Amino acid sequence: MDKDKIKSFAEKVYGDMAGAMAMGMAYIGVEKGLFRAMAGKGAMTSADVVAASALQPRYVEEWLAGMTAAGYLEYDPDATTFQLPDEYSYLLASEGTDHFMGGLFHFAPVALSIAPKVADAFENGGGVKFEECGPECVKALDLMNSGQYEQRLPSYWLAQMPDVVERLEAGGRVLDVGCGVGRVATTIAKAIPDAIVIGLDPDRESIRQAREAASAAGLGERVTFVANTTRDYEAEEPFDLITAFDCVHDFAEPVATLEEVRSLLSPEGTLFIVEPRAGDRLEENIHPLGAVYYGFSLFHCMTQSLANGGPGLGTCMGPAKTEALVRQAGFSRFERLGIRSQTHLFYAAKT
Repeated sequence: MDKDKIKSFAEKVYGDMAGAMAMGMAYIGVEKGLFRAMAGKGAMTSADVVAASALQPRYVEEWLAGMTAAGYLEYDPDATTFQLPDEYSYLLASEGTDHFMGGLFHFAPVALSIAPKVADAFENGGGVKFEECGPECVKALDLMNSGQYEQRLPSYWLAQMPDVVERLEAGGRVLDVGCGVGRVATTIAKAIPDAIVIGLDPDRESIRQAREAASAAGLGERVTFVANTTRDYEAEEPFDLITAFDCVHDFAEPVATLEEVRSLLSPEGTLFIVEPRAGDRLEENIHPLGAVYYGFSLFHCMTQSLANGGPGLGTCMGPAKTEALVRQAGFSRFERLGIRSQTHLFYAAKT
């Protein structure tokens, strides 16, 4: 065997393990406000960070050392100070923006916590249902997506479909399928006050949080959230826009569900789909984001579909499969929208 190749691969394994540990430490940095405490402060001693964060000194000391070793902080050995560069702060201490990456850190512990159950499914089949992932999963998904939805959805994404916006501004109806905690629905309601907005999701905990958040934002009268599926939901009137963000690949019955979605659309209505940015072939996905998405698939997307008797399409479903499903469900028009994103692909479909 090639000894250099063995050594190189061993270093990679250590690097991957370091990445896993970095995710855990970064989770604490976001959850306990350590990155926020260091943002814009320049060089800080361990005592400075303790004072700014009001956290336990020994834990903070070890966290600073670990984050430095992982490359998240800069360290001056002469002054024994730590610094969170502004460029890192832009991504780590920017909750609510479209460039915040902290949600990834929250999802990593959730995903790895169900690894034993997923491993069991490799042998026995089935999978892990969404509700088995616990409330931390709901929180992590919201942290990953909320900034993009609030900052980009009205001003950029919807703006690519001016005919849709015009219909909504005239009192059109919106249904967000797989609404989670309701970020898409509430964002549209804020941006287009005359639109009638409904969020639909089978997960009752997500719907509870969506209603609570909408009420706190003063939108309780303008946005309705329903704990149900498209199969059992009975709409009073058809919808001008139906959104399905990061969920088509999760469906247990993708064609049937898309058929149900089509039946809920008005004749001139639009289905707006957002899916992870993945290629149709494995070789197109051999890069860090591809590895992230395949991990998401095993520990969340694919396994929950299989747990419900679905096909387990997976996070890296790709554009060709997406279009095939949509057309099989009876949509005659399918378009990939020219929205720029490093992480997602965008589609519009009409009956």
